[in-house]
Amino acid sequence: MGSDPQRCPFFKELVLACRPMTNPRDGHIDVSGSEEGENSGTSSHSSGIAEPSGDQAATITASEDDSGQSLIRTQFPFSSPDMYCNIRKGMTLAAVFYCDKMGFEPLAYKGLETGCRELVSHVIKQDKIIFEFASPLNPGNKEMGEHIIKHGDAVKDIAFQVEDCEFLVQKAKERGAVIVKEPWVEQDKYGKVKYAIIQTYGDTTHTFVEYLTPYKGLYLPGYHEPLFRDPLLPKLPATSLNFIDHIVGNQPDDEMVPTSDWYQKCLMFHRFWSIDDKQIHTQYSSLRSIVVANYEETIKMPINEPAPGKKKSQIQEYVDYNGGPGVQHIALNTSNIIKTIVNLKARGMEFLSTPDTYYDTLRENLKAAKIKVKEDLKTLQELKILVDFDDKGYLLQIFTKPVQDRPTLFLEVIQRHNHF
Repeated sequence: MGSDPQRCPFFKELVLACRPMTNPRDGHIDVSGSEEGENSGTSSHSSGIAEPSGDQAATITASEDDSGQSLIRTQFPFSSPDMYCNIRKGMTLAAVFYCDKMGFEPLAYKGLETGCRELVSHVIKQDKIIFEFASPLNPGNKEMGEHIIKHGDAVKDIAFQVEDCEFLVQKAKERGAVIVKEPWVEQDKYGKVKYAIIQTYGDTTHTFVEYLTPYKGLYLPGYHEPLFRDPLLPKLPATSLNFIDHIVGNQPDDEMVPTSDWYQKCLMFHRFWSIDDKQIHTQYSSLRSIVVANYEETIKMPINEPAPGKKKSQIQEYVDYNGGPGVQHIALNTSNIIKTIVNLKARGMEFLSTPDTYYDTLRENLKAAKIKVKEDLKTLQELKILVDFDDKGYLLQIFTKPVQDRPTLFLEVIQRHNHF
């Protein structure tokens, strides 16, 4: 845990925007998580917006205000404990993929039919998780086009719902942050919202989202009802994903510390947790990680970098295929991972597998542990769910295969039992 972090009362919640940009598929990579899911007796876990206007990229977002109303924002949101994610593919197909396979439902839409001639955005939701998939409508969209060419389907923006957008922009600027877009306001008959965008690692950005009035619309100003709701979705088993637990950013070698320092300096976060290559490693690969968090520790963002091993680190592989640093995975929290994974597999979602030898080692390690895993280990083994534990608690986790052609972005499903 960080020591004596300075409280910044302005971050209300975290909103992530990830954006893959072409077609969902079950790209395969022989890993069992980030570096974390490697098959050792106790698996180590990596901790786990809003679209401006015009030609800017789309986002996937999930957020909630004090009344419990879900708030969504395009162009890269990320909110804590809820999150925004911006995923780019063929937008319609991507939204359908996440609804069919992951249990989301359509929430809002923006495009030609709503008077927007620059981009199309499909917003989907599950409990407090909101994803927005956006795509340019016209050729020559430089920002979206260059990002797609370089990174493929990827997360572009992570957004934070804040109390004072102007203050945070001023402080970030004073401390050396690059301001991509100064604060601006959008409004419609449902309310008024202020935004600003700053640059973080690689081509990733953060959008600050400040609600100047309680927003009563579906999502954000400019969004309308979805054009279509698939009548088959209610017939599929519920997946019970509740909120975004964390979002992991992968960095090239020697960039983890400067990146985590940037969050502490410019956004007044603190170091929540850290590990080195001696703690997360296999025979062939290893990583280092620092988790940064806001004062309330409702926003957690692990920052990874590769460490030397017999083979190329999975973190380095990500950086190579992604064309630089970026969001590696988004962890989605559930209160019943067994039921969730059974239903996700029934819907056709594919996950990485784990050999039975992992569970043999796990059983031996648990014999001397101070905690007791409540779930049936045989069931966890059948579903290939990983277990990580310490003296105070444990977590259960499993990782999907990459959700796009490049072996980059993937999802995690996680359940925590007094383990943070």
